[in-house]
Parts: sequence; C-alpha cells; structure tokens
Amino acid sequence: MDKSVIVDTGPLVAFLNRSDKFHKWTKEKWERISPPFLTCEAVLAETCFLVRHIQGGSQAVLELMNRGVIQVTFNLEEEVQPIMKMVKRYADVPMSLADACLVRMAEHNAQSKVFTLDQDFRIYRKHGRQVIPVMIPN
Repeated sequence: MDKSVIVDTGPLVAFLNRSDKFHKWTKEKWERISPPFLTCEAVLAETCFLVRHIQGGSQAVLELMNRGVIQVTFNLEEEVQPIMKMVKRYADVPMSLADACLVRMAEHNAQSKVFTLDQDFRIYRKHGRQVIPVMIPN
C-alpha cells in the first residue's frame, strides 16, 4: 500500500465520475493507497467545480473530507511567498495555484507521491531540481 499520497484534482474527479476515461485506472490506484490522501483547498475547489453537474458531486467531495479520506494539510497564507516564486518560474506552462500548492506539499512531505492525471507534474520540480514522484497514467 502506498502511503503519504498527495492527491490532485484529476483523480478526485475521475474517482467520482464513472464516465471519466480515467475512472477505472483511478479506482484501481485508489484501492492501493492508505488514507488519508493529502491535498489543499485549491484542489478541493477545482474538484467541486468540475463535479458540480454530477448529482451529489460536491457533497461527495466534502464527504470524503468528513470521513477523513482526504485531509487538507496545506496553509496557503503561510506559503504564499514560495508559491508566488513557483508560479512565476513555471509561468510558461502555466502553473495553476492548485499545482503550485501540491508541489510545495511535495517539498514538505519528502517521501510522498503526487496522484495526478496532469502531465505537467513531469515538468515541475520540487526544491528547484528534484523530480516529483508521481502516480500518473502512462
């Protein structure tokens, strides 16, 4: 079982949306991960927005939090300076706020993996040069 997994928007949406093309892949990976998944509020906001058309979608996201499956372990107010530098550094990608928060979380959680569908995580680096371990479809 994988531990210390930082979850991005894509896998959350795919897990909740059976018609998502990555639903099966995400569900298989999800079963191998020991909760809690770590994340940030920006990811939860993106996820709730993207699942708003699925009946009970936003409620399902909040229920995952309520049950402790997902934990928000990031405080943007405390990390705004490094986040600003990161967003500027990856402006050509461009880097979203959620992605910047997840990269910063990976910097704080050395043994973590980022569970994502976003290929940009193959470009991003933690601490400037270190590859971020990811769980991502090929």
